Amino acid sequence: MNTQQLSLYIKRLASQIGFDSCGISKAQQLDEEARLLDAWLNQNLNGKMAYMGNHFEKRVDPRKLVDGAKSVISLSYNYFNNVKQTDANAPKIAMYALGKDYHTVVKDKLQLLFAAIKEHVGEVGGRCFVDSAPVLERAWAQRSGIGWVGKNTNILTKRRGSYFFLAEIIVDIELDYDSPVKDYCGTCTKCVDACPTDAIYEPYKLDASKCISYFTIELKDEMLPGDYKGKFENWMFGCDICQQVCPINSQAVKHNEPEFEPVKELLDMTKEDWNELKEEAFKSLFKHSAVKRTNFNGLKRNIDFLK
Repeated sequence: MNTQQLSLYIKRLASQIGFDSCGISKAQQLDEEARLLDAWLNQNLNGKMAYMGNHFEKRVDPRKLVDGAKSVISLSYNYFNNVKQTDANAPKIAMYALGKDYHTVVKDKLQLLFAAIKEHVGEVGGRCFVDSAPVLERAWAQRSGIGWVGKNTNILTKRRGSYFFLAEIIVDIELDYDSPVKDYCGTCTKCVDACPTDAIYEPYKLDASKCISYFTIELKDEMLPGDYKGKFENWMFGCDICQQVCPINSQAVKHNEPEFEPVKELLDMTKEDWNELKEEAFKSLFKHSAVKRTNFNGLKRNIDFLK
């Protein structure tokens, strides 16, 4: 089987396992992305996410993550669900966190795919990644043709929008490589205009230190900055605003992953229920959820900030 046939085989496998897109790019140093990341870090646009500067060389060169790496297999996994929280006044959770933790769900799918590749090809060295290591996921997704980087800095696809997780398998075998796709954002600036904290300070540029997701998930300070009081638009964990206003996301279709279905108990929580949330209930609700990353005190801090 030549590289083209093997690449097509991997893409068919990925689709059968449940991935929506699969693209492949050559494992090499990301020179331009390294320059942009260095400039972004030097402007402190990462806020207190110091880890963004760690392992810089590995972050911009997959060959330093996986010995002998030759190819980066990039994949997307849909999580779009138009289900709503019952109480329109209740604090909001980003769509991606309403179901089971994606790290677990997508990692299991990746390992299935990698095992199938090894079974078919034989000895293959590599590693699977789901937002868990210094990998520039969007750069590889763009290079592999999965989508383009939109003005909100998310990867967008022409027919499915941006409600998906990214994942990678970096392998030490040669494959057939895909090409980037066209940017279809055009003159639209809806995501820039809608951001209530001006985190998207100009098209394609994000000040993460002003992002609602940063404040409600990444920032571990005991108190949130008072300058942003009243600007969170009722988001207590994450934020979907720049995706909700994106016209391309009107084409998004519901996922097919049972693990991403939110429990009714979570959807039915009222504003009063959230305000009175106790730690025991938090642990029960979010036992298998990405929301547990904030821990109970962090989520209570966010809820109190919205009052």
